Amino acid sequence: MEHIRIPWKSWVVVCDGTKSLIFSNEGDAELLNLQPLDIRVEPDPPTHDQGTDRPGRVHQSKGSSRSSVETTDFHAEAEASFIQDLAERLDKATRDHEVKHVILIAPPKALGILRKHLTPELQALVRAEVAKDFAQLSTAEIEKHLAA
Repeated sequence: MEHIRIPWKSWVVVCDGTKSLIFSNEGDAELLNLQPLDIRVEPDPPTHDQGTDRPGRVHQSKGSSRSSVETTDFHAEAEASFIQDLAERLDKATRDHEVKHVILIAPPKALGILRKHLTPELQALVRAEVAKDFAQLSTAEIEKHLAA
């Protein structure tokens, strides 16, 4: 991973599909000191608790054949909704002038979803993106990875 300079008071946003951590760098670009501003965890129930119906069936208009319809991936929908909510939270902070620089850290899939929901104003504040899953790491481990 390339070295990322994280200026003082920059926001470091670490997320995956079920957890988001927003930190403020209270240190400087050389010595990080990430302080949590917001931590959100979305429950991730098993699939059988999210949807219990069998897949739908389609009857062909001609003949007696039938086809099944692909089931909805409730986990993927929940993750996309969670990431969209995070983007809205970041956009509000941008409009309220709470943040000057943003570093985004997320797995590639979550980062792609997040990018789709960033406003142009927020995109202008993004200084770096890291396509890694740090959401389950402690603050000290995140700092260590970013300082390396």
